[in-house]
Amino acid sequence: MPATIRAWPILVGAALLLSLAMGIRQSLGLFMQPMTAAGITVADFTFSVAVQNVVWGLSQPFVGALSDRLGFRRVAMSGAALYAAGILCAVFATGPLWLSLGTGPLLGIALSCTAASLNLSAAARAVPEAKRSQVLGIVSAGGSLGTLIAAPLAQTLINGPGWQVAMLAMFGLALLMIPAAYVMGRADLVPLPTKRGEATSLREVLAAALRRRAFLVMAGAFMVCGLQLVFLTTHLPTYLSMCGMDPMLSAQALALIGGFNIVGAYMWGWLGGIYPKHIMLGLLYLLRSAAVAVFFIFPPSPTTTLLFAATMGMLWMGVSPLTAGLVAQMFGLRYMTTVTSLAFLSHQVGSFLGAWGGGLILQTLGSYDRAWQIGVLIGLIAGTIQIVFGADPRPRPRLQPALA
Repeated sequence: MPATIRAWPILVGAALLLSLAMGIRQSLGLFMQPMTAAGITVADFTFSVAVQNVVWGLSQPFVGALSDRLGFRRVAMSGAALYAAGILCAVFATGPLWLSLGTGPLLGIALSCTAASLNLSAAARAVPEAKRSQVLGIVSAGGSLGTLIAAPLAQTLINGPGWQVAMLAMFGLALLMIPAAYVMGRADLVPLPTKRGEATSLREVLAAALRRRAFLVMAGAFMVCGLQLVFLTTHLPTYLSMCGMDPMLSAQALALIGGFNIVGAYMWGWLGGIYPKHIMLGLLYLLRSAAVAVFFIFPPSPTTTLLFAATMGMLWMGVSPLTAGLVAQMFGLRYMTTVTSLAFLSHQVGSFLGAWGGGLILQTLGSYDRAWQIGVLIGLIAGTIQIVFGADPRPRPRLQPALA
C-alpha cells in the first residue's frame, strides 16, 4: 500500500457524499404541498417516493456487487451524476411522468451508488477494527450535515421564488456530490488480503449470509427502520400542516433531526464498540417506536415538534454504524458492500410501505392515525426480536488491514 494513502480524505469524502445524498433526499417531503398545489396529486407524489425506495432497494445489491468488482470511485461518481439528472427531471415536472422518473427510478439508482452502503463500506476499509464502530458512527454523523443545509434552504426558497427554484438549489447541491465521490474513491487503493476461512467468492458469501440467523434477523428488523424514517420524512410536513403549523416548522424539524443525528450517530457507533451491537440495535428500534407513539398521541405544538425532532435525531442514523459493523463482524470486508446491500433491500421494502402506505392511508381515512400506530407496533416487535434472537454465536473474525 502506498505510504501516501491516508484514512482522513476517504472519511471526509464519504461523510460529505453521504451528507449531500441523504440531506437532499430527506428534504423531498417539503415539496409535496407546493407540488400538489401545482397539479401533482398526493398519491402521485408519494408513489414516486415509494418507487424511489423500491428501486433503491432492488438495485442496491447489484450496485454493491458492482462496486466490489469495479471499485467505489467509478460507481459513486456515476451515481452522483445520475442523482443530479434525477433532480433536474423533477425541476421541470408538470405531471406524474417526469416527477416519477426523476424522484423515482433515477434517484433510486443514484442513492444506491451514493448513500450509506458504499460510503460506510469505504470508511470501514480505511480504519483498524478496534476503531471501526466509532469511525462508522462519525461518518454517519457527518451524513446529517446535509439535512441541516438542504431542508432550511429548500423551505426558504419554496416560500420565496417557489418550489422549482428550490429544486434547482437541490440540483446545485447534487453536483457537489461528484468531487466528494472522487475523493471517497481513494478507498479502492486499500488492499484487502483474504483471511483464512473467509468466503472467497460472491456466491459463497451470499449463501453464507442467507444461512446465518443473526444476519436474517438484522435484515428483517431493518425493514422497520426504513418504514419509520421514510414515513416521517415524507409525511411529517403534511401532518404538521394539517394540524395548522407553520410550514417552516417542518424544515426546522428536519434540520433539527439532522443536527441531533450528528451526536446520535456518533453515540450509537461508540456504544456499538463497547456493548453487543445486536442489543444496541434492538434498543434503538424500541426507543424510536416509543418516541413516535408519544408524539402522535398528543396534538402537536412547535415545542413538542422540535423536542420530537431532537429525540428522533438521536435515534436516526445510529442504525447505520451498528448494521455496517455487524456485517463486517460476521463476513469481513471483501464483500461488505454487497452483503450490506442485501440487508438494505429489506430496509427499502419498509421505505416503500412508509411512503406509499402512509399516503394511501391518509387518502383513504383522512388521517395518519392508523399509519403511525402500525409503525409503532411493528417497531416494538422488531426491536424485541432483534435483542432476543439477533446474537451471532459464531466466532468474531479478525479483520485487517487499516490505513495509517
